[in-house]
Amino acid sequence: MAFAKRFEDLEVWKEACRFVKAIYEATDEGRFGRDRDLVSQLRRASISIPSNISEGFEKGSAKEFARYLLMARGSAGEIRTQLYIARSLDYLDSDHFARLKEHIIHISSMLTKLIQSLKAKSQKHLMT
Repeated sequence: MAFAKRFEDLEVWKEACRFVKAIYEATDEGRFGRDRDLVSQLRRASISIPSNISEGFEKGSAKEFARYLLMARGSAGEIRTQLYIARSLDYLDSDHFARLKEHIIHISSMLTKLIQSLKAKSQKHLMT
């Protein structure tokens, strides 16, 4: 896998930014938009994903980058829980919930693959 020269070139970062926009749009509607606590928590967690990707990338080492990617993946798990809560409160209909859930699962999968790639690169580097 060829690594990007800038975090803005990473597909997972781009996808995470698209997800932030989707969360802002979803949490700006109806009853959901009036639940300040859940909206704030969900927005902060979504923002933390691309933020951790970029911060880890800029640290300059594969080990640090992987550590920040793990934090981003943790935020993805937090978001899934918050989406389940939003659905249980009828803030999201089942279709919107499913789309957001699949989107965050996809991002989590992308993060996992990138983490694995970084670990393989580090292992290979240690062997040479």
